[in-house]
Amino acid sequence: MSVRPAHLGALEMAEGYAGGRLSPVEVATDVLQVVEGGEPELNAFWVRDEPEQVLARALAAQERWAAGAPLSRWDGVPVTLKENIARAGVPMPAGCAAVDPVVPEVDSPVARRCDEAGLVVLGSTTMPDWGMLSSGHSSRHGQTVSPLNPDWTTGGSSSGAGVAAAAGYGPLHVGTDIGGSIRLPATWLGLASLKPSAGRIPLNAPYLGRVAGPMARRVEDLAALMDVLSGPDPLDWTSLPAQDVAWTDLDVGADGRSWSPHGLRVGVWTRAGYGVEPEPEVVAATRAVADRLADEGAEVVEVAPWLDQGVLDGVNRFWQVRSWADLSRLSPERQALVHPFVAEWARQGEGLSGVDVMDAYHAFADLQARTVAAWAREGDLDLLVSPVAPCPAYPAELPMPYPEEGRGMWHINFTLPWNMTGQPAGTVDVSRTDDGRPIGVQIVGRRFDDLGVLKALRRHSR
Repeated sequence: MSVRPAHLGALEMAEGYAGGRLSPVEVATDVLQVVEGGEPELNAFWVRDEPEQVLARALAAQERWAAGAPLSRWDGVPVTLKENIARAGVPMPAGCAAVDPVVPEVDSPVARRCDEAGLVVLGSTTMPDWGMLSSGHSSRHGQTVSPLNPDWTTGGSSSGAGVAAAAGYGPLHVGTDIGGSIRLPATWLGLASLKPSAGRIPLNAPYLGRVAGPMARRVEDLAALMDVLSGPDPLDWTSLPAQDVAWTDLDVGADGRSWSPHGLRVGVWTRAGYGVEPEPEVVAATRAVADRLADEGAEVVEVAPWLDQGVLDGVNRFWQVRSWADLSRLSPERQALVHPFVAEWARQGEGLSGVDVMDAYHAFADLQARTVAAWAREGDLDLLVSPVAPCPAYPAELPMPYPEEGRGMWHINFTLPWNMTGQPAGTVDVSRTDDGRPIGVQIVGRRFDDLGVLKALRRHSR
C-alpha cells in the first residue's frame, strides 16, 4: 500500500524531489489536506499560515529544484515551529491569555535556518501557559487534543508540535525543552525526539537548560532537522563551535562499518530515587531496550539513584519564583486569565526571601554536579537508558500527571537532569500498554554525542 505524500519521511521527500518523482507543491497540497482534516479539532496550531503562503513557499522550492539550484537537500520539506520560536511578525503569547503577545521583528536562528534551507513552514504550534504544564491545556488556546485518543494527554509543553507530528502534518516539527517539554509529549504520542546538547541548536533567548529540538514520527527525520538547525550563531552566546557532523549517516560507525552497540558501556536507570517512581510497564519497556543492547554486545550496568527530592524541590521553587515574577506584574483582572493550575503554582513563589531564592538556584548546580559525578562513577558511560516519564499517557483532562499534594513537577525526574548537564537525550517509541497507550524510552549520551544518541534511537525504533 502506497504512502500518501504528506506521510513520507523527509529523506524520502528529498530523494523524490531530486529524482523528479515528487514535487514540493504535490507534498504541500497533500499536507494541507491532512491539516484541514485535523484542524481545528486537534488544535495543534496557534498560527496556521494561509494555504496560499504555504503553496507559494512550496512553488519556490519546486522551481529551485527544476533549475538545479535547491537551497539544501531538504528544500521543499514541510516543517512546523513551536509558538515560542520567534518568527518575524508572528505574535508570541507563550500560550497565555493574560499577556499581550510579543511580536518579534526578526526571525530566531531556528526560523531563519528553516527559511535558508528552503523548508516549507506550515505555522506555529500551540503550547500551555508559559510552558509550565506537561499537557495540552492553555488559557490562550484551549485544549490541544491527542490524535491517538482524545481521552489521553498530549503532553507538553511542546503539545502542538507533538500533535502535528502524530497527526501526520508533514515530517518535521520543532519543539523546545527545559525539563522534558520535547521528550514528554513524544513518549505520550508515540514519537521520536531529541533534546540536543546544550548549544547545539542556537536560540534567540538562551536560558539555563533550555533547548530547541526535533520531534517526528521517525528517527531519520530527527537527523534531517539536526542537519538544518545545528551550528553556531552570533545571537546565541552559548552556541557550540562549528562541527562537521554527518547527521543522516545513522547506520555508520566511527570505523566506517555498520554501527553497533558492541563494546559500549551502557547504564540502565529505572529507579529515580525522587519524584514518582515508574510504573511496572514503563520499567519493563526500559529493561527490554537495555536487554537488547546487551544481546548486541554492549556492557550494561545498573545505575543507582543519585538525586533526592530536595534537588527537584529547589528547581521547582526557582521556577515558581520566575513565573511569580511574570504573574505579579499583571493586574488582578489579567492574573485571573492565567490557567488556574499555573497561577496557583506560581503564587507559591510569592514572599520567598532572597536567601530562599538563592538556595533554590543552587539546586541547579547541585543537580549538575551530582549527575556528572554519577556518570563518571559508573565507569564513564557511553549511553544511559531510562524511562522518559513514570507513567504512560494520563487522562487528558488533567493539567499534570500528578497535580495534587505539591507533586506537579514530580514526573520530570528522569528528564530534568540532562537539561542541566547539557547532555543529549532522545526518546524512541518502543511498546504499548494493554489499552494501547505508547511507551517511550529515553537514551542519553555523552556531552556533544548527539549523533551517537540518534544512532542508538534508530536501532530501537518500532
